Amino acid sequence: QVQLVESGGGLVQAGGSLRLSCAASGRARSSYAMGWFRQAPEKERALVAAISWNGNSAYYADSVKGRFTISRDNAKNTVYLQMNSLNPEDTAVYYCAADPAAPSRIVLDNREYDYWGQGTQVTVSS
Repeated sequence: QVQLVESGGGLVQAGGSLRLSCAASGRARSSYAMGWFRQAPEKERALVAAISWNGNSAYYADSVKGRFTISRDNAKNTVYLQMNSLNPEDTAVYYCAADPAAPSRIVLDNREYDYWGQGTQVTVSS
């Protein structure tokens, strides 16, 4: 079992920045692909960014390219999402997820992720 705990959400003005963290514990395998998802009210959960265990591969949704950066520190079992130039459309609950995977693989399908955090709210005011 893997436990994921997100932190770093909050209220920010448009144009501002936030850094989300996702701390993992209890992992049994040596490599996990990680992803950040978000869900706005009345919308489906959507992938924002994903990263391979070795950090060599990353994916970004078009809506966040150039503004968000996913990274990870395997020594700390933590994944980060740096969010810059935030706008009200980024308002959502943000979830991190983990999937046992080969070190170089990124996972884009939310159905493949085995473990999920409880989510952290990000609110961007205009």
